[in-house]
Amino acid sequence: MQDFVYQSAPMRVVFGAGTLRQLPDELSRLGVTRALVLATPRQKDLVARIREMIGECFAGVFTGAVMHTPVEVTERAMETVREVRADCLVAIGGGSTTGLGKAIALRTDLPQIVLPTSYAGSEMTPVVGQTSGGIKTTQSSPKILPEVVIYDVDLTMTMPPKLSATSGINAIAHAVEALYARDRNPVISLMAQESIRTLAQALPIICAQPGDRTARTDALYGAWLAGICLGSVGMALHHKLCHTLGGSFNLPHAETHTVILPHALAYNAPAAPDAMTRIAAALGVPDPALGLHDLARKLAAPASLREIGMPESGIDQAADLAVKNPYWNPRGIEREAIRELIARAWRGDAPQTTLATA
Repeated sequence: MQDFVYQSAPMRVVFGAGTLRQLPDELSRLGVTRALVLATPRQKDLVARIREMIGECFAGVFTGAVMHTPVEVTERAMETVREVRADCLVAIGGGSTTGLGKAIALRTDLPQIVLPTSYAGSEMTPVVGQTSGGIKTTQSSPKILPEVVIYDVDLTMTMPPKLSATSGINAIAHAVEALYARDRNPVISLMAQESIRTLAQALPIICAQPGDRTARTDALYGAWLAGICLGSVGMALHHKLCHTLGGSFNLPHAETHTVILPHALAYNAPAAPDAMTRIAAALGVPDPALGLHDLARKLAAPASLREIGMPESGIDQAADLAVKNPYWNPRGIEREAIRELIARAWRGDAPQTTLATA
């Protein structure tokens, strides 16, 4: 048993089916009266429901959230915050709207309520990633952590199978890296292994039967656990690579995680044998990197960076950025090995475990 420090995040979680109806009570608990709703244009019907539900507490809506939280979008949203005199943020959606709410909270310290519609997990963390000039950087602050997260299984029932698959593997990535994090602890390791197991079992059912409520509930539960992992311990190479690729080439977030995860895991395998044993047990396979690769294929998820929009000419640029200001990682960051990892992911090759050169 290693020495460890465990600190629980101060937030409230409401989980179940139909829990959206508890939004007015949660606003009342926070003592707020002017909520700005953050959403996307396709969620106009849900916004209308919320407007009717919270009545005079509805101060306005901003629907301009996009991937990777560009600073210029946040600045536009800040204008709306000031115009409507918002005293609270209600973010509906996946990582884009959650990220926008967090970026606003970082600047204003407004309380946040998040209603996830995907398996992103970022709603459970005090971290926000923001993009400026094609570079994505992360920042952590107590002001960024949402005060309330309302998980409503009903809000995930219409998530398309393809998005469910990549969003779910994105969540698995948080749990995977928690198992070999520098500041890992027994509590988070238990949650991480359970998250991987639950999601790996639920996602194939969802892709085959999108209306299966039990599988949807299990996946949302697994995503919540993964989000706790993401918010409790540091992430490593996989997340550094995904932030680099997403911010530099504007690649879709969940799809990038899906493609990179097996390769990052294969890179770290020699340096994290205990984590590999846990991940293999959760997946029920002998090789965790190949197991995740096979899971993604089973879900018909993207197999390469090429097919999600990354140019081959960007491989060297991405490798250079990945070794610049690297996150802590169980295996040392070696530029040529990282380049080969990215090249294999670009081509869509199967992951390959390689030993460190020194």
